[in-house]
Order: sequence, then C-alpha cells, then structure tokens
Amino acid sequence: MILKIVIKLICIWTFLLAFEMSGQEKKYNGDPDTSFETARNLAFNKQRKQAQDTLLSILTKYPDYHEIRSFLATTYSWDGDYKKARKEFAYVLERDTKNKSTWIAAIKNESWANMPFSALEMTNEALKNFPDDAEILYLKASAQESTNNPIEALNTVQFILNKNPEDQKAKDYKVSLNKILSQNSIGINSTVDLYSDVFDPMQYHTLKYGRQTKYGSIIAKVNFNRRFKENGLQYEVDLYPKISKGFYAYVNVGLSNSFLFPDVRFGAELYKSLPKSFEVSLGFRTLMYSTTTTIYTGSVGWYYGNSYWSFRPYITPGGAGTSTSGTIAYRKYRSDADNYLGLSLGIGFSPETNQFDFNENEVSIINLKSQKINLGYYFSSSNKQNAWGTQFAVTHQEIIFDPGKYFWIYSLNLSWEIRFK
Repeated sequence: MILKIVIKLICIWTFLLAFEMSGQEKKYNGDPDTSFETARNLAFNKQRKQAQDTLLSILTKYPDYHEIRSFLATTYSWDGDYKKARKEFAYVLERDTKNKSTWIAAIKNESWANMPFSALEMTNEALKNFPDDAEILYLKASAQESTNNPIEALNTVQFILNKNPEDQKAKDYKVSLNKILSQNSIGINSTVDLYSDVFDPMQYHTLKYGRQTKYGSIIAKVNFNRRFKENGLQYEVDLYPKISKGFYAYVNVGLSNSFLFPDVRFGAELYKSLPKSFEVSLGFRTLMYSTTTTIYTGSVGWYYGNSYWSFRPYITPGGAGTSTSGTIAYRKYRSDADNYLGLSLGIGFSPETNQFDFNENEVSIINLKSQKINLGYYFSSSNKQNAWGTQFAVTHQEIIFDPGKYFWIYSLNLSWEIRFK
C-alpha cells in the first residue's frame, strides 16, 4: 500500500517537473524587433494564428512593448474577436494616451463591432489629445452617422473641410451624407416601344415622388400609357418597410379605370439577406381586370465585389395551364449604387411586365413565346443630387392573334431623378 502511494507521488512530481520545464522552454528569449517583423509578415500573409502566437510570446518578456500589443489587438479585430481586441487596446491607451495609431485602431474596432456610441465616445477622448485631427474627426463623423445623426456628421465633415478644403476623403464623405439627407426625390421615366409589324408605337411614362423615412421608403407614382391609340392613367404606391436588419418587404397597390391597366393591382414580397452576400425573396402580384390573375415570384441575388447577379422567375397558374418565365440580370457597379452598367436576359411571357386584360385571351396570352435582352447604363452627378438612366431592349415575341409568327419590339427608356432635403 505504501509502495503504491510512493509511486503515485513520484508520477505527480515527474509531471509537475515536466510541466515547469515545458513552461521554461516556451519563455521568450529572442530579439523582439526581429520577431515582430516576422509576426507582421505572417499576419499579412493570412497566417494570423501563428502571428498571434509569436506576438504573445514576445509580450511575456516585453509586456509594455505597446506597438506589439497594439498590433496584436488589431489582428484580433481583423478576426472579429472585438472583445479581445478591446482589452489589448485599453491596456495600451491606459499607459500611453498619445499613441494616435492605437486610438484610431481602437475606434475602428468599436465601429466594426457595431458599437457606434462607444466609438463616438472614444473619438471625443482621442480629440482631447489630438485636437482637430482630420483622421480622428472623420471617424467621429462616421460614428455620428452610425448613431443616426447624419446632420451632426455633416457638421463634423464641414469642420474638416474648413481646415483643409482639399481633403478629398472629406469631400467624398460630404457628398455621401448630403445624399442620405436628401430624403425626397422626384423622377420621370419614359419608354417607347417600336414594333416591326402590326402595332403602332406604344408609350409608357411615369411621374413619381419618393421619400425616405426611418421606417423605409415610400414612392407614389402616376403612370400614363398610350397603347392601341388609347390613353390611360394608373395611380400606384410602392412601400419598402424595414422589418429588421437584413430583412425588409415590398408592398404595392395600384388603381386605374382604364382598360390599359388592371382595375386593381397589388402585391407583396419579403427580402432576406443571407451569409456570403446572398439575398433571397418570395412574393406575389395580383392583377384584377374582369377576372383576377395572380403571379408568384421571387428572386435569388448575389453580390460579388462590385458585381451583382440575380435570377427572378414568374409562375402564373391559370385555367389554360401554368405559365412560367424568368429573367437573369447582371450589374457592374462603379462608384456607388447609382452608377452601374446592367444587362438582363428574359425568356417567356410575364403578365407582371406585360399587362393585358385576361378576360377573353388567357389561353393565347399566357402561352406566348418571348425572348428579351436589355442593356442599361445609369449614372449620377458629382453631388449625387441628379441621377440618370438609359436602357435599350430588344424583344422577339410571338404575335397574340397569329401563333407561330413573331415580331420584334425595340424599346428605348430614359429616366431622370432629382433628390432634395
């Protein structure tokens, strides 16, 4: 019995001795500057864990090497480990309040962590040490915008420009803030369709007024169409209510007393952002003539860099069977969402985009064969107050009263919108 106890004690002692020797072997004994440079190279080459291990090892011997600790915090921030980063930044700033680069990195960490009020508080503390510093003021403006104070953000940016009118970063940000503050817009959209056979040219015009609110946007429209040598008006409202972060809706209602439009149209759709820059939606559109037609639709969208891809199908059940159509679209953005080149390809006939009275022609209409290509270019003025767009489309469509025969439709669209506070 005694022998067993002695053996156990020897094992425990041996384990503790090995553990202590292991700890001694891990103690840092190198050149901190050389190791720091190695760690930086590892971090910038996507070997973050190895870099962090090296930095932590250096800090066991040089705990107040602030540049190393600040860089360690920055790597945590890059990895989204904002709590760890916050702790390391606080350690440095408690001991060195004049370290501007650490202030900037710490403020960015709070912004990335979706803690704008904390970021704003930190910018005010940093400005006590670096009064009127443009870089910190810029971060303050960004935090003010994130706390839903775009007017204060604009005042801060204007203060930067008063000190340095040639600060391009501040000038660009001022344009962006003015765009946010321009909550009202008026726009005109005009399209003409030229037919290779059968029909005279057809015209489609829209006058719209939009307003941005904290609950989402609302757009009121008056649509004027001239088709079949007849004129018609439709009154329409689009709503885009915000539900939660990455989740919003589309609601539409339209009324008309002209046969060129449905008597009533309404629709709704839910949009949800997904990981990896995907977005999906699901909804419907209902057109009420003397009979009612419901179209089911949805979309899958993907943002990749400055590019956006989307696919939207239309499914229209009916007594004559189910009609299906779809559109694939691509956009290549330039400076922002108002400036891009767009291309779309469509196959099949959709009542959503081709509104006809289904009362007597349902069988003929929903089975129409159609192919379409659309090319668009959109751009804005330098102050973002004016936005223009132009589209050219070519459609190859089966003739409704002569199945098997086709005509060509050439469409030209021009749009303009002005935004104001």
